[in-house]
Amino acid sequence: MGHLDHAAFGWLTPVLSYVMACIGAALGLRCTVRALAATGRARRNWLITAASAIGTGIWTMHFVAMLGFSVSGTEIRYDVPLTVLSLLVAMLVVGAGVFAVGYGRDRGRALLVGGLTTGLGVASMHYLGMAAVRLHGSVDYDPLLVALSVAIAVVAATAALWAALHITSPLAVAAASLVMGVAVSSMHYTGMMAVSVRVDPSSAALPGATAMQFVFPLAVGLGSYLFLTSAFVALSPTAVEHEASASAQRPVESATAH
Repeated sequence: MGHLDHAAFGWLTPVLSYVMACIGAALGLRCTVRALAATGRARRNWLITAASAIGTGIWTMHFVAMLGFSVSGTEIRYDVPLTVLSLLVAMLVVGAGVFAVGYGRDRGRALLVGGLTTGLGVASMHYLGMAAVRLHGSVDYDPLLVALSVAIAVVAATAALWAALHITSPLAVAAASLVMGVAVSSMHYTGMMAVSVRVDPSSAALPGATAMQFVFPLAVGLGSYLFLTSAFVALSPTAVEHEASASAQRPVESATAH
């Protein structure tokens, strides 16, 4: 059995991955709050942004944490198509959950469907990402810990969507995102605790790309996307501010007309 190290760089990767999860959650919650206050095309666009933010944040959290993953006796590579697929799955399935909440008429049912869908999407992303790992040996999983990680993902997703429906103040969203970051990180490391590796030493070249060749640049790119989108959301006016601006312009237009 190979010795697994989940934090080869010490606290750097766990802390950085937690920060990415929090940023993605905070941005996703703010966009969902904006969406619920909007109508028509604006609602759809805010929900798309929310789904991409949450999906990107969760994916980046997972692979930043994976930068600290090592197994004694073997190198690690990543299958590029499967890694990209895990990102697409995260965005699409999280999107389905967010849209269920954004357009559901029965909020209770929409929350359950959205939470279940989003949670299963998060778990699917995680295990697709793990399926992309290439090493000299075989990977096995503890079924009970896998089931626990999936349950944590569903509960975390449901809690996040509940927060989006019931929390509107920026301070409350920030607090909820910190809790979400803990939940997503717990799901990841619970899933990683389920992993055991039997190493078969070999000098043969492994297929795929190293973490620094592929995962790290992609994670940096997606992290930059999260920061830029956060700035856009922070600077864009809310529906209330739009209405206030329109109300302020009406007297001016009336006076000009007279």
